[in-house]
Amino acid sequence: MGFFGLLGAGNIGNDGSLEVVLEYVRQRHPEAELSCLCSGPELVEARYGVKAESLLWYHSRNRDATGVLAALLKAVGKVADTIKILTWTRRCDVVIVPGAGVLETTLPLRPWGFPYAMALLGVSGRLWGTKVALLNVGSNVIRQRTTRWLYRIAARSAHYRSFRDELSRDAWREMGLDTTKDDLYPDLAFAMPIPAGRPSDVVGVGVMEFHGGNDDRRRGEEIRSSYVAAMKRFVRRLVDDGREIRLLTGDEIDDPVVEEIFADLREQRPGLDPNRVTAAKLPTLGDLVTEIASLGAVVGTRYHNVLCSLKLAKPTISISYSQKMDSIMANMGLAEYCQSARAVDVDLLVRQLAELEAKPEEFWQRLRDRSAAKGKLLEKQYDVLDKTLFRESEEIR
Repeated sequence: MGFFGLLGAGNIGNDGSLEVVLEYVRQRHPEAELSCLCSGPELVEARYGVKAESLLWYHSRNRDATGVLAALLKAVGKVADTIKILTWTRRCDVVIVPGAGVLETTLPLRPWGFPYAMALLGVSGRLWGTKVALLNVGSNVIRQRTTRWLYRIAARSAHYRSFRDELSRDAWREMGLDTTKDDLYPDLAFAMPIPAGRPSDVVGVGVMEFHGGNDDRRRGEEIRSSYVAAMKRFVRRLVDDGREIRLLTGDEIDDPVVEEIFADLREQRPGLDPNRVTAAKLPTLGDLVTEIASLGAVVGTRYHNVLCSLKLAKPTISISYSQKMDSIMANMGLAEYCQSARAVDVDLLVRQLAELEAKPEEFWQRLRDRSAAKGKLLEKQYDVLDKTLFRESEEIR
């Protein structure tokens, strides 16, 4: 069987979803021979012990070429990708796309990259009789015609589909896909174990390299500048209030924002003890969960910063870059503690944080109960997957 997706490329949410599904497969189907077609094969092989191949030929090569040479290399890469996906899928009885926003356009995305690969995976599965499963995936209403068409092929071709929230399932219903038989299960991160440990008064501030989404390409730099400036002001406000801060990320590409915040503090607060504001190096989703367990509250931008904080019943504010974040916050009873990453109100953030930290214990216990219920739902889904994906293959063998 195989795993497919933007895995091993530095996004700890994507890799965490793979980790959860790997644990399920290894526990219930230890005889399965595993492989992975992904964007970071070296990391996947080293960290998870799964044989892996590169998903996109061009992205695995030197991409400094320009002009005619770049166009030629991209054309060669697209042919290579097509052949590889077709042949790799044929070798698999089952292919799982583990969670993540694999049907989303909430961040900038070119149609002939990953959307094309997803469509080709679906077509290959139908061609060879391979069961392709889109497992607890996220989506949104896609406005770009070509990207929507490619993702529609991927979704329609899947043997099994489940969505991580009603927002994602409703988006495809709005786009004309029959979703009446599609399952709805929580994000796979809710299956991560809860670490032991006592929380502190440290505030986690999650930041990201945010340029808006597919519809914001012309305003990308303006959006980023406004967002980063607001996060700098918020960190300074917390520092001036005597708070200790831990900067969180969710992808390697977020590191420049962290460095800009540190540079701003050196300039604006030159006498500040460097231990007051530190940054966490978090290579895995498990590391993120452990880090958040030690914090008192989280103000986050990355989806899994927010989700993991909710899972651990922390005072959580979402600086949302898409509706999926508003949706998970509302589902957990914190709808009024969201702001748009495109227009961050620092004064409001400070007030919201104070309000949340003053909530009684009964409020947080309800949050813990909701999180536990989501974990139990994922356990039930494993039985569904056993029946839908593995039973026939095992009977044939």
